[in-house]
Amino acid sequence: MGKRMRLTAGLALAGILPLAGCSHESQAPVAAKAPSGPRMTVTMTDTPDWQSVSAEIATRDEAQVMARIPGILTALNVRAGDMVRRGQVIGRVTDNQLGYQAAAYGAQGAAAGAQASQAQAELSRVRYLYQNGVYAKARLEQAEAAASAAGAQISAAKAQQASVNAMAGQGAVVAPADGRVLRADVPAGAPVSPGMVVAVVTAGPVVLRLDLPEALATRVLPGARVLVDGKPGQGSVMRVYPGVEAGQVRADVQFVGLDSRLIGRRIPARVAAGTSRAMIVPRGFVATRYGIDYVTVVGKDGAGTDVPVQTSPADAAHVQIMSGVNPGDVLVGTGR
Repeated sequence: MGKRMRLTAGLALAGILPLAGCSHESQAPVAAKAPSGPRMTVTMTDTPDWQSVSAEIATRDEAQVMARIPGILTALNVRAGDMVRRGQVIGRVTDNQLGYQAAAYGAQGAAAGAQASQAQAELSRVRYLYQNGVYAKARLEQAEAAASAAGAQISAAKAQQASVNAMAGQGAVVAPADGRVLRADVPAGAPVSPGMVVAVVTAGPVVLRLDLPEALATRVLPGARVLVDGKPGQGSVMRVYPGVEAGQVRADVQFVGLDSRLIGRRIPARVAAGTSRAMIVPRGFVATRYGIDYVTVVGKDGAGTDVPVQTSPADAAHVQIMSGVNPGDVLVGTGR
């Protein structure tokens, strides 16, 4: 019985082994499929060294509207955001003392006029008597001098009164330039002094003003490119201010499309501070899945492998690969 069972098992095993050998020989190796799409070789190129900075929408200049005489601000006809024209009267300062002075000089002028009339009458009488041989020439000259002095007193009183009236006219608060009112904080009825700022008006074109760390002062030059997050296009640095204030240097940038209604708004920007060597690839070669950027790298066997990379925006059409691949690697476009 034992010999029969061992014989049956041996025959079954002999039948299985040839089948297993046939199955192994029928599975031929499958070649890896090469990914399709445009290809490029990663190289190191010169690229702008973009530095993130804080920026503010501003105007090239700001004109201060100042009070020119002491007194009371009786009216201020503009508010922040209003547009004004150069020479437009936007308020008025009144000094009651000027009115009293003008009245006093007016009274002096009237008194001088009365004295002048009396002196002219006396001069006419003395001239008549001189012509008839009653008075000597010295008496005539004395009357003429008195009449001339009375006329001079009238002119002086009128000039003083005109000066006071002209000073009162300086109470008009006038816009020094065309622009938009940024601040008009002094309320009507408040006392003001000469040189006190009543309002601030924009002057000149709208610019993007950068606050640069002083370490970048020598690296950012006029003509450097500037990008603004969320806005198309790019601007260029027009002017770098020579002074350093609180560890920062200011620079003005010409940028098309800035909203002049939002003077003082701060927005993030990037400025090209020189150049550096980096790996730059078109955005079409980078895919993002679940917040992670990937590129497809072609291996020596022709197969594509998705490799996670760390990227940084370079411009609207390119990104900088900071890690994950090496120069010389071949990438395949994602087609996205």
